[in-house]
Amino acid sequence: MCPRLAEFRRELRTREPGWHNAPVQSFGDADARLLIVGLAPGVQGANRTGRPFTGDYAGDLLYATLIEYGFATGRFEARPDDGLKLVGCRITNAVRCVPPQNKPLPVEINTCRNFLAPTIETMPKLRAVVMLGRIAHDSTLKALGLRASQAPFGHGAVHEAGTLRLYDSYHCSRYNTNTRVLTPKMFHDVFARVRADLDA
Repeated sequence: MCPRLAEFRRELRTREPGWHNAPVQSFGDADARLLIVGLAPGVQGANRTGRPFTGDYAGDLLYATLIEYGFATGRFEARPDDGLKLVGCRITNAVRCVPPQNKPLPVEINTCRNFLAPTIETMPKLRAVVMLGRIAHDSTLKALGLRASQAPFGHGAVHEAGTLRLYDSYHCSRYNTNTRVLTPKMFHDVFARVRADLDA
């Protein structure tokens, strides 16, 4: 469906035949109350390992935070067979195939919404969605049929969408954390709010 992404995966498959090099499926139970929407698989992260946020820096902060707030159990060792399990939580991406330079084109984001929207629709107990970054935010709103003006992006912002509550966060990328655009405390605060709201 996305020729540029398919070609990039073919190139990576030739170079690294032992990697996943395919669309990355959602991780976690469809009965979860929390869905986390990321951007896209990283080249050496989910594109290599086949599990969202596994194998690159972004997963270190994300999974440590999920464990701290009771949304995951076990040890995160950045590999899909580490035994880590999500608890009432599911993780997906706005774009399921690795994009060159980690930058999907608008047409690719729009095309992949054909997978994001059904992911949301087929979660009967879903109550909370954490959107990591602007692309995840915008694509999730469109998947839910919301206008951008109804829920403007801002780190820590919380929006109501029918029975759902939407939470914005800057993406937990190495760039954002190294530049202090996102600190661990800022990231923890988002999930502390989600935990408190779901437990209320």
